[in-house]
Amino acid sequence: PFIGRLWNDPTLPGLFATLRLILGETKKATDKSSARERIAALSGILESTEEVVRAVVADVPKSLSWRRLIAGDAGYAPRTFRTIIIKPHLNYDSLQPGSEVIDALRSLFFHLKLAEDYHVRARLTGSVALDFEELESVVDGLGLAGILSFALVIVLLSWGLKNLKLAVGGLVTLVAGLVGTAGFAALAVGTLNLISVAFAVLFIGLSVDFGIHFALRYKESTDADQEARDALMESGGQVGGALILSATAAAIGFLAFVPTDYVGLAELGVIAGGGMVIALAANLTLLPALLVLMPLRGGGQRAASARPRDGTGRRWAWSFGWLVIATGIAGLFFMPLVRFDFDPLNLKDRQMESVATLFDLMEANGEGPYQIKILAKDVGTAGRLAAKLAKLASVKSAVSINDLVPSEQDAKLEIAETLGFTLAPSLSLEPERRASSHADRLVAFRDFRQFLEKAGSSEPIQNLAAALEAFAADVQDDPEKLRQLELRLTRTLVTRLNELRLALELSSIEAAALPLPLKSRQVAADGRALVTVKPEGDMRDRKALAHFFAEVRTMAPGATGSPVTILEAGRVVIAAFIQAALLAFTGITILVFTLTKNPKEILLIFAPLLAAASLTMAVSVLAALPFNFANVIVLPLLFGLGIASTIHLVMREKSAGGNSVDNGGAMATSTPRAVVFSALTTVGSFASVSLSGHPGTASMGVLLTIAITLSLISTLTVLPVLLKVFPLRQVH
Repeated sequence: PFIGRLWNDPTLPGLFATLRLILGETKKATDKSSARERIAALSGILESTEEVVRAVVADVPKSLSWRRLIAGDAGYAPRTFRTIIIKPHLNYDSLQPGSEVIDALRSLFFHLKLAEDYHVRARLTGSVALDFEELESVVDGLGLAGILSFALVIVLLSWGLKNLKLAVGGLVTLVAGLVGTAGFAALAVGTLNLISVAFAVLFIGLSVDFGIHFALRYKESTDADQEARDALMESGGQVGGALILSATAAAIGFLAFVPTDYVGLAELGVIAGGGMVIALAANLTLLPALLVLMPLRGGGQRAASARPRDGTGRRWAWSFGWLVIATGIAGLFFMPLVRFDFDPLNLKDRQMESVATLFDLMEANGEGPYQIKILAKDVGTAGRLAAKLAKLASVKSAVSINDLVPSEQDAKLEIAETLGFTLAPSLSLEPERRASSHADRLVAFRDFRQFLEKAGSSEPIQNLAAALEAFAADVQDDPEKLRQLELRLTRTLVTRLNELRLALELSSIEAAALPLPLKSRQVAADGRALVTVKPEGDMRDRKALAHFFAEVRTMAPGATGSPVTILEAGRVVIAAFIQAALLAFTGITILVFTLTKNPKEILLIFAPLLAAASLTMAVSVLAALPFNFANVIVLPLLFGLGIASTIHLVMREKSAGGNSVDNGGAMATSTPRAVVFSALTTVGSFASVSLSGHPGTASMGVLLTIAITLSLISTLTVLPVLLKVFPLRQVH
């Protein structure tokens, strides 16, 4: 009778009238024991109604769960998440292919008032949402990094060059080169990816290095009372070779990624490698032209005056240089401990909606990206394979279309048939439902409240009466509050009663009778059937993931899915990293040897870099900064970028006449200052990248900052020691 009455009137007046009827009949009962049993049976709905009434008064989101009332606590499993799977149309002509569907869905959520009326939070996840938000995060982070990097370059140029004309010339050359590189990127690759989009920040930090070396050499000449035009000619002749060699080495460092299978890095290598050529051309043509228009006057203080007056500084440099060499050798012992973070999820911002939702789903029901998919030749084979896989220790469950067909159907149908004799008559007629008005709700509320005052002294009744009293004192006459009360008490009632009605009309279910949208996701048109395997354990542990994959592969060699992609992608990236590092090292070695034909110079140029590389890997281990898909470019780039400083110092040493006490060698010229400020601009650019909200991009900035800083320290300490041990002859 309770269900039948609500079936016909699922409104607030209908619910209160039904409760009044049942409580009234209970009150008339002569058997007190029977009355207590009836009150106990009604305690669930009375207590749930009380909680909702108090929640409306407190403006706390809570609704009555009719699923729980119908199924009982034993049969009720609360569902925190309900999943809707969408296959959208994507616009690949846009930088954000999923932007249209994501904007449309969020607009739909807003207009449906899901949060306001239903206390439901709709969130997006999946590959489209993850890619959309990740690209937003990367672009926003690199946009901020670009602004900070450019600002740091302005400050460092002004500080390092100490001349407004030189700083302006360097900035104009930088902007022109950046525009040229952007145009080259459009022609060479057409589109940017999550890694190659970082080219602008890399260019800002690297291109300005060439300008600093040229400008400081020019300033050194004008400080020595040379005319501006003569100083330009001399500077170009003296520093031009080192700039060409440095730019070529940097380009080799970037282009070393091109032959690898890592497409993201390969495209960055093409853009940045071309950018180095453009930067070199701009600094050897545009910058001198600007300096002709803005000439410096001679007569400044000679750069050599900065040479130490005694040997104290050189003695400290000597000791510190040997310390860095020893530390670099010790760092080699950390190489076996260097870790690669294989999981791309760790490169995503956990605060993003799509990422947070994915992890919440993983914690709630094991739904996550670490599932293995297998295509069996038919439905029967899929069922047998799923049964075998489910027995593996690393497998939580293995599901095929066969698992969507209920087990023990005869026993369950018998229960449903028995229940049907009692419940079906109450749900048999199609009701003529009508919506209640505010007047209906107000009258029903007052009548029910007055009824409860005389209904009895049981605790559930008294608590509900107190809740209604609080509601009446606060918001009884507020139409919106009464509408909210009705909505929260009855919003799912009709749906649950329809489910109950359908449950009484069930017949046996076969796989062939499953709904087509469900079946088509499990069985292909040619009869092949899908098996989905969920893992047991934490798959963010690489060993656990590899074990899960290996166990499943023993039974299903053709298995695929995210675990396969993650492990294979990690293998490809590590191979690309090793290949690029070897190519960069080999290419730069051949370049330097071809131009110098002197093994001693090769040792002097590469020793500081090898020390910096060793120290970088040691810091990666000690600071728990693993390599990943984004920052794997660090070591190959270290050879391409860090070598510029050693090239400039070694070539200047040859032209300065050796590292003698009398003339101070290269360390007493403007070149060390140029090396320091060039490195600082590069470090500033990479440090700004480390502030990105995208963890992958930020990790790239952090490790590149560490690597270039260690390269600068090694160059300024290790190289002077080696020059003392292996002095160079002066070249006129």
